[in-house]
Amino acid sequence: MNTFKIVRYSIFTLFLLFQGFNGSAQELVELKQPKSGKVVIKLMFRNGSISDPAGKEGITYLTSNLMVNGGTEKHSATEIQKMIYPWAARMSSFTDKEVSTLTFEFPSEYLEKISGLIQEMVLQPGFKEEDFNRLLSNQKNYVDEVIRQSSDEEYGKKLLEYVLFKGTPYQHLTQGTTASLGSMTTEDVARHYKNAFTRTGLLVGIAGDYPESFAQNLLTTLQALPENTEPLPDPVKIDPPQGLVVDIISKQGAIGTAISAGFPLNITRESDDFAALMVANSWLGEHRKSYSRLYQKIREQRSMNYGDYSYIEWYENGGGNMLPVPGTPRHANYFSIWLRPVQTAKSLKSQYSGMDSLREGHARFALRMALREYSQLVNNGLTQEQFEETRNFLMSYTKLYIETTSKKLGFLMDSKFYGRTDWITEVGRQLAHLKLEEVNSAIKRNWILGKMNIVMITDKSEVEGLKQGLESGSVSPMVYSPALSSSLPEEIYVDDREVSSFPMPVIEVRVTESADTFGKK
Repeated sequence: MNTFKIVRYSIFTLFLLFQGFNGSAQELVELKQPKSGKVVIKLMFRNGSISDPAGKEGITYLTSNLMVNGGTEKHSATEIQKMIYPWAARMSSFTDKEVSTLTFEFPSEYLEKISGLIQEMVLQPGFKEEDFNRLLSNQKNYVDEVIRQSSDEEYGKKLLEYVLFKGTPYQHLTQGTTASLGSMTTEDVARHYKNAFTRTGLLVGIAGDYPESFAQNLLTTLQALPENTEPLPDPVKIDPPQGLVVDIISKQGAIGTAISAGFPLNITRESDDFAALMVANSWLGEHRKSYSRLYQKIREQRSMNYGDYSYIEWYENGGGNMLPVPGTPRHANYFSIWLRPVQTAKSLKSQYSGMDSLREGHARFALRMALREYSQLVNNGLTQEQFEETRNFLMSYTKLYIETTSKKLGFLMDSKFYGRTDWITEVGRQLAHLKLEEVNSAIKRNWILGKMNIVMITDKSEVEGLKQGLESGSVSPMVYSPALSSSLPEEIYVDDREVSSFPMPVIEVRVTESADTFGKK
């Protein structure tokens, strides 16, 4: 940055101060990387979908999307795309439950031009009818069709949230509902922008190669945002169900039965127990890792599906992300298990002879297997060897979370949300000093038995047999293909007999048509 440009920034800062834009200060997170040749800017607004007014669910998501992917008062969306193309700049918005984050990444030589464009996008968004209609149509398509058709993993995880957080601002999809999106107007968006995208609680993140004065100049510029006069929504608190409650989603043409199960977890990264639970969870079901217990028992030993995982916080886009991503900090948390689709009776009968009398597929057996492994971990804890192997893995693995400048900045900003400075570094130190007894004690304190919401997405042909089996609590013997059956060792069959009758006292089973989920009917 040359002297002339620095002087221009300073003059602009003094101008804003003179204009009285000196209200409440935002927080700043900086990650300086001189000579890196690039800059990342993140603006994290404390709103999220929990700030959606009743009847306007999805409006925070739409507003942030319009700020980045719609035009401004001066430039259309098409003009902006043409403008940034030669700069190879990337811009995106993401709205989660409690925050919305706007991200800008670009070569540092375009800092001055981009900063002017960011000012327009944040302070003078256009909210023009054509952009509103275009982005609203995409959002409605996701809510009406894509979530039900594209990935049973995302479908099941979001349905699990829907039932876990029923009656709270956490319940609805961040993208909203069919009814709310149908009533949305540009006036609604403009009003919500003024109320929810304020400087109050705004966290500004800057990383890369930028001059010393830039950060303060950006903060001063953002003082032009209004101050929020409304209090931020209170953190959501929920209780677990009184037993095992199952929601079966009847979906025509489902390739198998996908299972999501979970219960509220009263800790987040704020708590020192979180590092201890990371070890327990990683051993049980680390995302996309074959060494974990669930993966070994269900996929590797029995070839029942493609993968089986567990989580101690929300995992964004698990189908596309091999590693956790930042930008989803939350105060309300939960434990969950995700079993990728297992075969239905219909699919088994279509592949193998001699199974004509089969009334249900592998879903109850897979769920019993997962619950038994989870229960044994809660009751018995990890061994010293299991603890050390998993703890050592995580000490290395967590360093991979920050593989890019954008991710490193994002995790630093999430750290602020949780009252920490640098969670990635801090959790590395916590893991290094962790003891087996601390992990097993944390499991006992935070993980509960026999109280879960369970969501099963399955083909219509599977629903009745599965429902009767869950309600009766009858045994659910495992059935293998003839080729696999002949290759399995005897200990697998011994284990199967125990699993098939593992106690699974279900207190309620509800059946919902897929077309009616997320309160559509």
